[in-house]
Amino acid sequence: MGFAMRFFKYVGVCAIFVIMSNAPIEAAAAGPPEPRVPDGFSIETFYDDVPGARALARGDDGTIYVSTREVGSIYALSDEDGDGTPDRRRVLAQELNQPTGIAWHDGDLYVAEIDHIWRYPDIAKHLDAPQRESVRDDLPDATHHGWRYIAFGPDGKLYVAIGAPCNICEPGDFVRDGRSLQFGSITRMNPDGSEWEVYARGIRNSVGFTWDDEGELWFTDNGRDWLGDNLPPGELNHASGPGEHFGYPYCHGGTVPDPEFGKGRDCDEFVAPAQALGPHVAPLGVKFYTGNQFPAAMRGQLFIAEHGSWNRSKRIGYRVTRVRLDDDSQGVEYAPFITGWLDGERVRGRPVDLLVQPDGSMLVSDDAQGRIYRVRYTGE
Repeated sequence: MGFAMRFFKYVGVCAIFVIMSNAPIEAAAAGPPEPRVPDGFSIETFYDDVPGARALARGDDGTIYVSTREVGSIYALSDEDGDGTPDRRRVLAQELNQPTGIAWHDGDLYVAEIDHIWRYPDIAKHLDAPQRESVRDDLPDATHHGWRYIAFGPDGKLYVAIGAPCNICEPGDFVRDGRSLQFGSITRMNPDGSEWEVYARGIRNSVGFTWDDEGELWFTDNGRDWLGDNLPPGELNHASGPGEHFGYPYCHGGTVPDPEFGKGRDCDEFVAPAQALGPHVAPLGVKFYTGNQFPAAMRGQLFIAEHGSWNRSKRIGYRVTRVRLDDDSQGVEYAPFITGWLDGERVRGRPVDLLVQPDGSMLVSDDAQGRIYRVRYTGE
């Protein structure tokens, strides 16, 4: 291969790497977004100095905890003057290894790095000098899809996403406590880290999950890359119990056999999505609307933060969508709710996670702008 050919191949690989790196700098350079909400709603900046803001959690005293990915920090936002909006930001931890996962449980804050889960006991009383203790230090150290989303389920267990260590592959196992656990799964454990087990399999990369009134798990999953602009769809999935398989790497979106790993497999073997989402929209945070402020028709609907595409010739996503379900827990409406983070092909922000507040408002994090928004219903 001649020098010119090697040079252009090198440039192409570098360009792909830059695109895959999630590009918050590009979004910031494009200028701040002007998010748009439906008539009757308002959207405002809740806090605008949270660099790299990713997952959100709330303590029972109203403190909002915010994780990051590339930034490596954990923040606490406090409302010290009691006006309903934070006026103080504390940095609880720095220089962590992609601490995407964050969860509050019984007064303690849990934080997940790629290979480690920490607990910060009685966090509200120690915001100025937090102490931490190890829950588990033996999570896989693979960095591809290694950012761990975590949340506590209604069963009191800590759920931990273990993404596939690749774009498309047989994800394989990792051994813990003498047992094999699986990549490409959602796992769960007791709050002290014991009884770690696989709950759901066949999941490429979930960075958001929640539970319905029946205690059943719902989660987003990011589809594989390099099948073209329009395949495969992102997924909103529903796990009715433990042990189900959701198709990866054999079948995508419930209907698309993988050209390599799907040979000889039938998509009917696997649990199909409750709702197929846009291709490459990168669905992340997902929450049921459980408040009483939004219109009654939206109560019980699912809202999804779509972080936005990179593996597509025209950008898509960069929005919050909503999904209305029927009585059989299947999606019957999938529609934009908040837009404005994408201006033509210019990225102005990237929504990540959602949090429904006790007053019924909804918070939305944006890791590209380092900002958290608040959405309220203000009229008919």
